[in-house]
Amino acid sequence: MNNQEHLKKKIESQIKRIKKAEDDRPNLLIQSVNLSTLVLVMLLPIIAGAYLGHWLDGMMEGYSMRWTLSLLIIGIVIGIFNVYFLIKD
Repeated sequence: MNNQEHLKKKIESQIKRIKKAEDDRPNLLIQSVNLSTLVLVMLLPIIAGAYLGHWLDGMMEGYSMRWTLSLLIIGIVIGIFNVYFLIKD
């Protein structure tokens, strides 16, 4: 009887663990919010860098894309770091 009781307790604990895992599984809304947050933290620095670079290039005489490209690349790097640190936690 001792083996049967031990087996019964083990099966009950596994059933509880499976039910808890099903309850903790994220639903579609939570996954959509997480994905949109990742997109925002990636795209906002890129767009801000491109916009600021374009504005600075407009302040200079002649045709120049130096600031736009530089700040666009910096925005990409910052966006990648933002996504990395958000996923890391």
